[in-house]
Amino acid sequence: MATDPDRCVKCGFCASVNVCHSDVGCVGCMSCYWACPYAAKELVDDEEPRGTVRVTVDGAEFEVPERVTIKRALELLGYRVSPFPGEGDLQAPCGTGGCYSCVVEVNGELARSCITPVRDGDVIRTDVSGREPLRIVHGPQPHAVGGKATPWYEKGRGYVEVAIWVAGCNLRCPQCQNYHVTYDNVSEPMTPREAASIVTYYRRLYGVRGLAISGGEPTLNRRWLVEYFRELRRLNSDPDVRLHLDSNGTLLTPDYVDELVEAGCNNIGVEPKGARVETFMRITGIADSRLAERYLRTAWAAVKYIADRYAGEVYLGVGVPYNSAFMSMEEVAEIGDRIASIDPDIQVCVLDYFPAFRRRDLKRPSVREMLRVKRVLNGCGLKHVIVQTKIGHLGP
Repeated sequence: MATDPDRCVKCGFCASVNVCHSDVGCVGCMSCYWACPYAAKELVDDEEPRGTVRVTVDGAEFEVPERVTIKRALELLGYRVSPFPGEGDLQAPCGTGGCYSCVVEVNGELARSCITPVRDGDVIRTDVSGREPLRIVHGPQPHAVGGKATPWYEKGRGYVEVAIWVAGCNLRCPQCQNYHVTYDNVSEPMTPREAASIVTYYRRLYGVRGLAISGGEPTLNRRWLVEYFRELRRLNSDPDVRLHLDSNGTLLTPDYVDELVEAGCNNIGVEPKGARVETFMRITGIADSRLAERYLRTAWAAVKYIADRYAGEVYLGVGVPYNSAFMSMEEVAEIGDRIASIDPDIQVCVLDYFPAFRRRDLKRPSVREMLRVKRVLNGCGLKHVIVQTKIGHLGP
């Protein structure tokens, strides 16, 4: 990996937010490549001869190339790595070190296999089910508006939620609206119990009903998230509490939704990023069309499943990302028709994507434009449409 001096602005992001965790040179983890806000990292051929190191993995000795990540070493040894929970021997969805889904035990300590170099003599155990899961967490902070699934009728009454944001995402949105959280791989992680305890403290401090988690993408680390909601419910057993998940929906399969609801989650926001695969790919930076299609299909299926299976039990909100740079009004109408065909009473929150991260060229939609989006969606039969604008949330 090299740095393009013409693009680098010395912002310090790679020295303070998403840092290199290798002491043996570049191991090709790609974390800095994806995280640089100015796309100043370049892939270069590694012409230096590569030797081997000896490691022990799950009790067996192997020889693997040096200067690679533990994740790559495991792949070379035949371990199946997948971005999806439960579909491989190792789940590694973010690739930047924030979500901790890919942790393994190395010489008795937990290590993120996606960004940690393999070293000679390492003793690696891939089964970490006996260890508490971890996740980098930002916050909590009180919110007066909340997220896409915060009930519209609660807004405008002071603080409505306390929220945390977790690091790591499986998407590569060039206009990431929260990239300082998404690409953080340096902050100390928390266990689910630690996060639930501090969120509960801030709930009591601010006197709110809603306890929200967003990101990044919260669903990447399934065990952490389920245990977090279980602990949050245990600490907040009153019937009026809202345990709010804000998600892109790309991993929210029916069994995952069921597990979250059983754990106490009763407020879910899903943001399918477009009606068309090509739009999803533009918004998310996912170049693999098959993966993009699966992600988008899963998100829309999650909306329908929650609406059908948990009507009256889970308050559902759908987020719609909008900027004319990546979405037409025709597609806005397609999205509206699709949601209305599921249930016209679903709350819809349209997010006015503003200049951020690598899309500093974006022009934030005007209030007039956002109100036009609202009219289009209302015209599809949707009853509860809120639009985010530079002067605040408008609607329903």
